[in-house]
Amino acid sequence: MWDRVKRISLTQWIVFAMVAGVALGHFFPEFSQNFRVISTVFLRMIKCILVPLVFSTLVVGIASHSDDMKAVGRLACKAVIYFEVVTTFALAIGLLAVNYFQPGVGVVLPPRAEVAAQAPPAKVTWMGIVEHIMPRSFFEAAAANDVLQVVVFAILFALALAQVKGPAHATMLQFSESLAEIMFKFVGVVMKFAPLGIGAAMACTVGHSGLDVLKNLAKLIFTLYLALGTFCLLVLLPIALWARIPVRAFLKVVSEPAVLAFTTTSSDAAMPDAMRRLVAFGVPKRIVSFVMPLGYSFNLDGSTLHLAVASVFVAQAAGVHLSLSQQLMIMLTLMLTSKGMAGIPRASQVILAGTLVTFDLPLEGVVLIMGVDELLDMARTTVNLVGNCLATTVVARWEGEFKPPGGTTS
Repeated sequence: MWDRVKRISLTQWIVFAMVAGVALGHFFPEFSQNFRVISTVFLRMIKCILVPLVFSTLVVGIASHSDDMKAVGRLACKAVIYFEVVTTFALAIGLLAVNYFQPGVGVVLPPRAEVAAQAPPAKVTWMGIVEHIMPRSFFEAAAANDVLQVVVFAILFALALAQVKGPAHATMLQFSESLAEIMFKFVGVVMKFAPLGIGAAMACTVGHSGLDVLKNLAKLIFTLYLALGTFCLLVLLPIALWARIPVRAFLKVVSEPAVLAFTTTSSDAAMPDAMRRLVAFGVPKRIVSFVMPLGYSFNLDGSTLHLAVASVFVAQAAGVHLSLSQQLMIMLTLMLTSKGMAGIPRASQVILAGTLVTFDLPLEGVVLIMGVDELLDMARTTVNLVGNCLATTVVARWEGEFKPPGGTTS
């Protein structure tokens, strides 16, 4: 019996907890509010992960590529420019979709566990945004969980570390790698409590606002899938045509890895086969071995689009109106915080939590989204894989080294 229980996956436990929480909240709405303490503890566990995880992964992601970037500086420059442009399009499409369909409108989140008197928000200005980006103190930013300031400090720190040679570089990089590895395990430990946290949050939310919240979650899934499809058609396809990539042949190359990514929700599982197929497709091995891993740190198109949708979804659920300036600021934050996070289990929830904390939005929305995250993850992981395969092929074409079988160009 115990062996059967151990074989139940975390996703299955989350689904079971979500169903149980919905039933508990529907049939015992008043009693379900007693479970709020469980979801609050789970949210605090997520919060305490943010700063060390973001700092260590960004430092490792940037500083560990220092030698490669000097050896292939032009290649790295082209790849990073491509990544940032395409990621910006992904974020923009995500924001447009979530503002148009408004899946979070109508959700009534339970009141926050910690209620404090807050001054009315100051008017957002670009000067204020620029001033806020740079932390006065790393420790002050860390204590406040201001992830954007931590990200800026980590980027500057990593760039400085990349210029240091000898034992100092090796020691600090090894420390950051060790911290990142420990935090990966930390996230794994915290996520073992996810079924309890999600079940409790669903019970509180359904007990507080009724079964209508399930309609909003279905609308969220629809919004994300439609936005990802639009991104593929309006961004990735035109890029492939512009770079003269043989589209039909390219789709044939990535089809099997994409199916694997979709069914396993793991781009890491599909990446080795995708890299092998790209080499056979005519992309030089040196470009594949450099751009693909770099893309999994800096070019997570599906994940960044999902984060844009999820962030505004939570704001809509909380009844918080985000101005254009605030949404652009969220875009900037997501562009930075999504870098270097590919190896983290349930990475999107961690990044989303950090973004919500930065903009003082309720973390209860994260736990709500986690209940349907498996369905969301299937789509965004597939787009991550296809986007990185295309980026690698485009960079090879940009370098004049792409030689497709048969020399086809359309």
